[in-house]
Amino acid sequence: MKGGLGIWRAPRLSLRFWPVFLRNLLVWRKLAIPSLVGNIAEPLMWLVAFGYGLGALVGQVVVVGEAGSTQVPYILFLASGSICMSAMNAASFEALYSAFSRMHVQKTWDGIMNAPVRLDDIVLAEMLWAAFKAIFTVTAILGVMLALGISHSPKLLLAWPVLLGVGITFSSLALVVNALAKGYDFFTYYFTLFLTPMMFLSGIFFPLEQLPPLVRMVADWLPLSSAVELVRPLFLDQWPAKPLRHALVLLVYAVGGFWIALALTRKRFRG
Repeated sequence: MKGGLGIWRAPRLSLRFWPVFLRNLLVWRKLAIPSLVGNIAEPLMWLVAFGYGLGALVGQVVVVGEAGSTQVPYILFLASGSICMSAMNAASFEALYSAFSRMHVQKTWDGIMNAPVRLDDIVLAEMLWAAFKAIFTVTAILGVMLALGISHSPKLLLAWPVLLGVGITFSSLALVVNALAKGYDFFTYYFTLFLTPMMFLSGIFFPLEQLPPLVRMVADWLPLSSAVELVRPLFLDQWPAKPLRHALVLLVYAVGGFWIALALTRKRFRG
């Protein structure tokens, strides 16, 4: 289609995304162990340093939930938020650095499109692959948390699909930046101006109630805040308050991010 609106047409998706996903899996399988160690080392260091170090000073944290206020150990408070941050970071790194390498540096996408595979299917495969990397990482971290006895709530089983949704959301958003990037340095702006501030405004390290009202209002609509609001109660063996609202926030970011990423990627390859 010609004209500016052509790039915004509805996604044309098919099962042809699956071979692209499998291709990424086969390549990554050779580096699975180093990749896993690299992905879980940093969040575990955050958990140990802040959870046990700062937690010894903080002690208990008051969490406001559907059942009222609850005092929980800081290590549990931090773990339930940092697992969402880990899903965000793992999905973002894969959908930025690795996807950019395949798209721009290695020209893998160009090679794939010589086969009967559309660009739409490639972008979908990259989004799902980054989400898979995220859920793979958080599953390993959850295993360590269970081994440390941080939480034994049976509701943690429900955290797994929520964290998969978090991976899908942030991989979609990262692919928007990937479509705009001219080089790896461009990703610094995304991490510095969006992801890092969101880490401190989403209730991971301290309750959102501590924020000024205006900042709290903005923080309430951040995707990471909704992720934490869904996952943290499950760690506490409680049910999330307003689960539909928070799930809808993640869905809007995921669908909107994917659509924009696809449109910008179409524009990039057209040029």
